[in-house]
Amino acid sequence: MEIKRIAKCGTFESNDIYVIVEPNSDGGVEINLESIVMKQFGEQIKKTIDETVKSFGIKSIKITAKDRGALDYTIKSRVETAIKRAL
Repeated sequence: MEIKRIAKCGTFESNDIYVIVEPNSDGGVEINLESIVMKQFGEQIKKTIDETVKSFGIKSIKITAKDRGALDYTIKSRVETAIKRAL
């Protein structure tokens, strides 16, 4: 699958994550994450985002995520929805 346009999902509310996906002209998966819990859960959040992208078979995408303490299932659903909107 290929990302065709910029798409967004989520809010800046507590316990949510705001996700922006866009085509990556450099190729590959690029994840830019800002989180209030970066030290504790930054790697787990990136892993969840990466696994969700891989489940779609996407090879080239840029993801910007601004996390406010979202749980894994929220992260996955926001990334999935943004990807579907961008296809």
